[in-house]
Amino acid sequence: WTRLNAYAIDYSLDLWSDFSFCLNDMALTGSCQRGDQFHQADRRKVFGLDAARSWFGTLGGRPADFTLGAQSRHDRIDRVALSLSSARQDYLAIRSDEVVQSSVGVFGEVQVQWHDKFRSILGLRSDHYHFDVRSSLAQNSGAVQDQITSPKLALVFGPWAKTEYYANLGFGFHSNDARGTTTRLNPDPRDPGYLSPVRPVTPLVRARGYELGVRSAIVPGLHSALALWRLDLGSELVFVGDAGSTEPSFPSRRSGIEWANYWTPTPALIVDADLALSRARYTGAAPALAGGRHVPGALEKSFSAGATYDSHARWTAGLRLRYFGPRALVEDNTVRSRASMLVNARLGYRLGSGSSLSVEVLNLFDRRVSDIDYYYASQLRGEARPVEGIHTHPAEPRSLRVSLRVGY
Repeated sequence: WTRLNAYAIDYSLDLWSDFSFCLNDMALTGSCQRGDQFHQADRRKVFGLDAARSWFGTLGGRPADFTLGAQSRHDRIDRVALSLSSARQDYLAIRSDEVVQSSVGVFGEVQVQWHDKFRSILGLRSDHYHFDVRSSLAQNSGAVQDQITSPKLALVFGPWAKTEYYANLGFGFHSNDARGTTTRLNPDPRDPGYLSPVRPVTPLVRARGYELGVRSAIVPGLHSALALWRLDLGSELVFVGDAGSTEPSFPSRRSGIEWANYWTPTPALIVDADLALSRARYTGAAPALAGGRHVPGALEKSFSAGATYDSHARWTAGLRLRYFGPRALVEDNTVRSRASMLVNARLGYRLGSGSSLSVEVLNLFDRRVSDIDYYYASQLRGEARPVEGIHTHPAEPRSLRVSLRVGY
């Protein structure tokens, strides 16, 4: 069988932010006349195509499934810009770029049932990226291309007593901002290193992952999965408060354990619960010299649980809890965020002919918690000097959402 998907997107963004309040304005002018507001603008068109072909056959005399496919994407960015602004009026352009970014990926996968209790899945993917940047600062213009190949292997043993075991090994990558691949001079006049040489970022950064796990349905009505995993990244992306963006940082290693459960005690009731514990540390000698190995903002504990009632007639109801534990906000772990927990509720009613009405209460108990926390320096209008502290985005207060879905 064949899968084919084509898409086109027309995208526009105007985002005004002020993360550091008066910090840069005070440093440049000695007073807070305009503040540190900045404007991010993005105008782009995106075109993409995904295609894959799967078929059944044999390999070494054993049953096998084969898949071959390709994916392509083309971003034509007419303008991606960063400007200083006041009251949403731009007064100084930091940089403005036109970017053309194209990528093509081809992949193949073969799954072989070698034995009743053993199967393997082998995959290989190759990606090619091309970046073409025309910047307002000529020295930051240019064209760059990069290619990366990512093999993957999964081994599955069982089932025995409704339980199977698996081991996964795979390579992947993350791509960096196209503008960073051609930037050779610092374009930011707020920075002491303005117009000084900088090193372009690596376009495609390697990732390597490992996983050992077990899946079981030995308890009637309960499906459970337990996995140990590790992920090595060639470089992390770290949030920069005064620019509202991310920049590449040190290599890292993340590892953890995840436990997922899906229980159906009755045909009308579904209960699920997931627990994840993880550890994220920078690797190599440089992080220790810079002050610590913790990856800022990396979650260490998370838990979610929910219950859904569906009468398979008219009524549905659900309750869901989400918990994020404390986490390091700086590399030496001396500053940590608080934990957060939210509960959402939902009630639905089927009207017939595919139509339904639902009511959701978000943040049911009106908890005052943070959605996300960062730690960096900022300066308020009345402060004589910058202050390092936690900057938080609060969770939305209790809110009601009503949805109507009409089917024909």
